[in-house]
Parts: sequence; structure tokens; C-alpha cells
Amino acid sequence: MTKNPSPHIWLYDTTLRDGTQREGLSISIEDKLRIAHRLDQLGIPFIEGGWPGANPKDVQFFWQLQEDPLKQAEIVAFCSTRRPHTHAADEPMLQDILTAGSRWVTIFGKSWDLHVTTGLKTTLEENLAMIRDTIEFFRSQGRRVIYDAEHWFDGYKHNRDYALETLKTAMLAGAEWLVLCDTNGGTLPHEVSQVVQDVVLVTRDWGLGSQSRAEVPSVERTGVTGKQQGSRGAINNTQLPITNYPLPIPQIGIHTHNDSDMAVANALAAVMAGATMVQGTINGYGERCGNANLCSLIPNLQLKLGYGCIAEHQLAQLAEASRFVSEVVNLAPDEHAPFVGRSAFAHKGGIHVSAVEKNPLTYEHIQPEQVGNRRRIVISEQSGISNVLAKARTFGIELDKQTPEAKQILHRLKELESEGYQFEAAEASFALLMYEALGGRQQFFEVKGFQVHCDLVEGKETTNALATVKVAVNGKNILEAAEGNGPVAALDAALRKALVNFYPQIASFELTDYKVRILDGHTGTSAKTRALVESGNGHQRWTTVGVSPNILAASYKAVVEGLEYGLLLHAQAEAAVKGSS
Repeated sequence: MTKNPSPHIWLYDTTLRDGTQREGLSISIEDKLRIAHRLDQLGIPFIEGGWPGANPKDVQFFWQLQEDPLKQAEIVAFCSTRRPHTHAADEPMLQDILTAGSRWVTIFGKSWDLHVTTGLKTTLEENLAMIRDTIEFFRSQGRRVIYDAEHWFDGYKHNRDYALETLKTAMLAGAEWLVLCDTNGGTLPHEVSQVVQDVVLVTRDWGLGSQSRAEVPSVERTGVTGKQQGSRGAINNTQLPITNYPLPIPQIGIHTHNDSDMAVANALAAVMAGATMVQGTINGYGERCGNANLCSLIPNLQLKLGYGCIAEHQLAQLAEASRFVSEVVNLAPDEHAPFVGRSAFAHKGGIHVSAVEKNPLTYEHIQPEQVGNRRRIVISEQSGISNVLAKARTFGIELDKQTPEAKQILHRLKELESEGYQFEAAEASFALLMYEALGGRQQFFEVKGFQVHCDLVEGKETTNALATVKVAVNGKNILEAAEGNGPVAALDAALRKALVNFYPQIASFELTDYKVRILDGHTGTSAKTRALVESGNGHQRWTTVGVSPNILAASYKAVVEGLEYGLLLHAQAEAAVKGSS
């Protein structure tokens, strides 16, 4: 581990603002509040909540946070500099920022002369005045300011002197952080390193040589945003307590986008060159290709480079926080994401598994538990006996590789995978296969047969389906029927209806996901189909698989095993409770 002379890095999360600009991502006020409180628990010190005034949702969000404040994080309001040829004190949008009641405000301004003359259609001098006037206005209202230098690296490359002048203007106006933004995401790490080093040296000279830097307003940090301000909006046009807060040397931050797949690398390069704040989003959400992924940045900074970011027990919540955010924004988690993905510490090859079982360092760069993840042994046709033994151990079963049962499980596994089964994605089905080979598969019920009927009206497609099932439980035959909005839903409903009187716990089971894949498309309509069904009981999820040339038969197998495995989990939980009492 590399030790660094600058041990602490300030994390700044912009999931709730920059992250929501991702295409296809939209969240409610309640979702934003849930994510903000989860990030607060994770130990993120700065959480950007949005642009109050830009839309009603962000205004309501800040107001509701005043009623239900964060415990340790500073919530930050975001906005641009004032418009050309106006006065900051007269800008309605800046008044909205004050109404939000946050102690900290992030202001973004133009660094690239091209954007000033083409985008804003104003002069370079007026842009400097806009930066100065806006920051000084918020300082006069008792706010602490983070300045985001938009398009910084492009501006620096095209006109270094002017880009630096925008930073100096922001610093002298009272900004405590100068954040360098790779807004287009096109900069490479070696360029970031060189530019940040230059900025750190130049700004240090400004801080040491300047006597004109105004006092920066500071508020004693209580960890509660707007807590003392009373009712909503009461903070407007009032000043928070101001004390002298001399900061002669400005702090440098980094904000990177991932258009060149370099956002994390660029942020790390900036930190190693002297930046002390890193801005990013959970799971790398953001516009276009996304922002720097805090789920990769935090462990790299803390575990690899020796910087302090969050407490160890908070770092151990990282994988759960990543999944929590993906669930709230209704996007599938990236199973292959570094550090936090389900496959980040998954081992499939037999040689890998054997080595990891002897010493995890052979194929793991960190301990999975450090980031709240876990090691997974994947079962597939590439598996060796080591995979089977290790996987059995995760179910509390100890096997010896010389036993016929272990060899039988491996043989059956490879046989089924050659037919199209995929057990690495259906661990519940593998568990049932293993219990069967060991003679311990409990038969909760037996399906005697099923029929599915779908109504089709000429010229009009309907999704209604009717399924009839016949099952046997404890020697008693039950015939039931149920409707659904498709054949699989109807089949699932009929099975539950037939079994729930015998197994009431089935009422808590739900089918959470259903995937179908054609395995040999060249055979046309007779092609084999693989159906994967994910089921849950409110606090656990499991996946089962079925394969058949008949899509309904494949689905039926997966649905039946999903119910069977859920009943097995319930039985094991009851046995554990009885054993401990």
C-alpha cells in the first residue's frame, strides 16, 4: 500500500444531480431522499442535491431535507453563475438557492473561452465578473462556496492564461474549493496529472502572495443542514453566522466524465497530483457515458493508495449501497462492476477455485468483505471437483473429492450444462441437484401435469392466459386453475393456489424476474429454450433454470424449482430456530 503525504480525500457525491442526467434514469422526490440518507450513512461528506429552482422536484427535495436532515453529510445546492450583464443580488435563480437553505453552494462557471464567446455570447471580462459577483453574493449571505470550473481541461489546453484567470477570480471572490471539470470526458490520465500539478503550484503561489482574498464565511458544522432555520424558506434573505475563516491556499478538486472510459483513472491521477476533493456518482451514473464511479474510486483511494475517505465499517457497506441505489433508480445492477459487482470475486475455472481455496491472494486483489462483497464459487461445465466441493461448502455441506457423490454431482452438472442448462446463473437449481445426488432432496409436492390456454382473437392480441395444474401433496391430488397476463404468470399463479393451503409461506413468495434465451436458433421453432426464473420471499432471492424445446415446459421446470427451493429455505430456517431454542 502506498502511503501518501496528503492522507484525507473529501468525497463529493453528485448522483442526485449529475447522475440523474443519465438517459433513462428518472427518480421521485422520495427516491432522492432515500438515496441521500443512504449516502449519509455511507459517510459521504458532501452530497449534491440538485439545482433548486431548475425544477419543482429539487425545490421540494431541499425543503423536505430541512424537515428530515442528514446526520453528518453537508447537502449542497448547485447552480450556475449569474447571467451576463445582470447583478447577482437581482437574479431570481440565485434567490432560489438561498431558499434551499444549504450551507454549501456549488457554482459552475465557464473556463473555456470558446464557451464564453460562443455559448454565453459575452466577453471574457464579463465572464470573470459573473464568477466574481456570484461567489461574492453567496459569501455575503453566509454560504460557503465550491467552484466547479466547467470544461476546465479543454479551456486550459486552448487558453491556459485565461483558464487560470477564471480560477484566480473564483479564489479571490471567496471560493474554498476549485474543482477542475473534465466535462467532455476526453482527457487522458497523463494530461490530467500534468495540468493538476500546474494548477496546484500556481494556486499555491496565489494564496501565499495575495492579500486581497476576502474572509470566507464559515458556519460551525453540526452535521445538520438548515437545522436552525425553522420553517421552509425561512433562510431566504438572511445570513448564517459568519466568522473569519482564512484559507490562503485554495483546495483543488476533480470532476471527471467517462466518455473515454477514463473517469476513474483521471480522478486517481488528479489526486496523486495534489487534488483533495473527488466528485463522482454511485455506480458511475451520469450523462452520456457517465461520471467517475465512486464505488471504484473509494476503495482504490482508501485500500490501494492509503488515503482516508470513509470509516472501515462504512467501506464494508459499499456493495450494499451500490445495490441499494440501483434498486431505487430501477436499473439492473452491473454484476461485473469492479469491487461491488456480484461477479467481482466470482471464480469459475477449476484451477482458480483450487488456488483460492488454498490462499485467496492467488486470485483476489483485496478481501471481498472489505467492500461488503463476498467470494462466489461459480458452477459450470468448466468446473472441476474443487468447484463442487467449494460450492457445497457454501450450503453447509462438506464433501470429499474421492466420494462417489461428489463425482456424481460433477458428472451430472456437466451433462446438464451440455444440454443447455446454466447453473452459474441458477445456484438454487444446483443446490437442488446436489441435494438429490446426496439423497436429501425433500419432495414437498409432485406436479402431475399442467395445461395452459391462451385466448387469441383475430385482429386483436390478448395477453390473458388460463393455466390448469394437477399436483400431489402428501398423497392427495389437487386440481386448480388460475389466470394471468401470460402463460408463465398463469402457471405460477395456479401452482401457488394449489399449494398455499399446505404451505402458507408460499403467499410471501414472488416471481421477481423471468428471462428466456433461445439456445440453438439455427433449428428454428424447434430450438431449445432456456428459462431463468428469479424468485424472492421479501428478504432473499434465488434463481432456478429449466431447459426444453418447449418454452412452456422450460418455464414450468424453472417455476416449480423456484417454489421448491423457497420451501426448502423456509424449512431450513425453521430447523435452525428449533435447534437454537
